Amino acid sequence: SESLVVCDVAEDLVEKLRKFRFRKETNNAAIIMKIDKDKQLVVLDEEHEGISPDELKDELPERQPRYPSQKTFIVYSYKYQHDDGRVSYPLCFIFSSPVGCKPEQQMMYAGSKNKLVQTAELTKVFEIRNTEDLTEEWLREKLGFFH
Repeated sequence: SESLVVCDVAEDLVEKLRKFRFRKETNNAAIIMKIDKDKQLVVLDEEHEGISPDELKDELPERQPRYPSQKTFIVYSYKYQHDDGRVSYPLCFIFSSPVGCKPEQQMMYAGSKNKLVQTAELTKVFEIRNTEDLTEEWLREKLGFFH
């Protein structure tokens, strides 16, 4: 059986995630990451400021024909308006894991997910199988469990 490959997180990405955690801006923002297969490293793919969940969905690599079934790690800072009027800015880790990707990729991402979550010290960890699911409603529903 294939053993899980645990990829390290690139040093500059670790630093970027640390700064992202303490960012002062109040807009939504995302860091999109991928695995560099040759280096076996989790690396930065893209950064976005002021991006809604629906816009984020359109930025994911698997939405683009040249990357079908591409898995993606996302750290998303979301402006969350609670029902009682309070506002918080939870950091969400979203693992986009579309069906149909290669077993080798499956193993690398599955093995590296926990390492990345620990490195970035994230507690709100969600997985989506279908990018269509990445909506504001979905995210609010998920965050509702963390009261």
